[in-house]
Amino acid sequence: MSKLESSPEAPLPLRRISQAISDWIGRLGEVWVEGQVAQFVRRPGVSTYFLTLRDVDANISIQVTCHRSVLVEPLAEGSRVVLRARPDFYAERGTLSLRATEIRQVGLGELLARIERLKQLLAAEGLFEANRKLRLPFLPRTIGLITGRASAAERDVVENTLRRLPGAVFAIENTATQGSTAVTEIIAALRRLDARPDVDVIVIARGGGSVEDLLPFSNEGLLRAVSQLRTPVVSAIGHETDQPLLDLVADLAVSTPTDAAKRIVPDLLAELSQIADARARLRASVHRRLDTEAQLMAGLPQRLRQGLGRLISAGSEECERAVHRNRNTLAGLLQLAEADTAQLLARVVSLSPQAVLNRGYAVLWNSDGELVRAANQTSPDELLQVRVADGEFSVLVTGSVADGG
Repeated sequence: MSKLESSPEAPLPLRRISQAISDWIGRLGEVWVEGQVAQFVRRPGVSTYFLTLRDVDANISIQVTCHRSVLVEPLAEGSRVVLRARPDFYAERGTLSLRATEIRQVGLGELLARIERLKQLLAAEGLFEANRKLRLPFLPRTIGLITGRASAAERDVVENTLRRLPGAVFAIENTATQGSTAVTEIIAALRRLDARPDVDVIVIARGGGSVEDLLPFSNEGLLRAVSQLRTPVVSAIGHETDQPLLDLVADLAVSTPTDAAKRIVPDLLAELSQIADARARLRASVHRRLDTEAQLMAGLPQRLRQGLGRLISAGSEECERAVHRNRNTLAGLLQLAEADTAQLLARVVSLSPQAVLNRGYAVLWNSDGELVRAANQTSPDELLQVRVADGEFSVLVTGSVADGG
């Protein structure tokens, strides 16, 4: 298609623009399209059926027309369909529609097969791994809750949470929980809650339903959005037998919305009871310890007296034994000393001048006090002093005889 030439001086008429658009769209040919029937209209006396087809993941819709002969089975709003259609631009009104020549409803088996293929894909990417799971806070400041407006799921979560923890704070986002707009609304609510710094946990809650009703919670776009959040997410979808893929991606999956309340907040009465039990056990333990110590203290003086008596008795006996040993040792030492002294005295006595005198010898010295050792040291009429064993006396020298004279 060649470019249309135009200018302010030579503008193109609207009909030509519309025709150009119609020609370009017409060249697209037939295409296969998948979507969800948001509206189905049959007008009496008209052989053409009118549908509004909505994208399953985005808030995009388009009008579809078909001849009644194209529908071989009844079609209900909310049905997933795959149709073969030709784009058609209605130039007079400037509207785009699809003219369907074949419509096939997506059966339950095909939906389950698609879910299984998506499950295998996400598992291979590691979105279900335990190490990706975030831990839930023990006492969240604000609980984010995504659920249907005035739904039983909302009531179950809120009432049971407040019953366990009065005063719990909620940030509730009411969205569609089934149908073509559910995915986009839930993703937007998730991002709003995740952006709030006071929201510590997000609960996605919905009651039970058919596989088709729960399809939004196995949607790839929603699952990937949940895996990227910084806030832990609790999946509380359906009943115990329901398991959308959200249960595998969420940080915690619970069987029912009622069970979610038991997992996101502690039971205040139970916690207070446990604290009271712990205090009672602690008090009893302290009392038992005090009683034991009191009993020990009560018997302590007697034990101290007995112990001190035993120590004193043992010490006294040991002192007596030590005195006895010391006495024996000292006596032995004295005996040895006496023997040594006697021997020394005997030697001293034997070597003393007195012993020599006792044997009959005498000592002489002259008037100058010099000892007389030889006869030639004396002279006649010299007075000598004599010392014998029992005293002294004087002698007068009358003469002297030299040795050998």
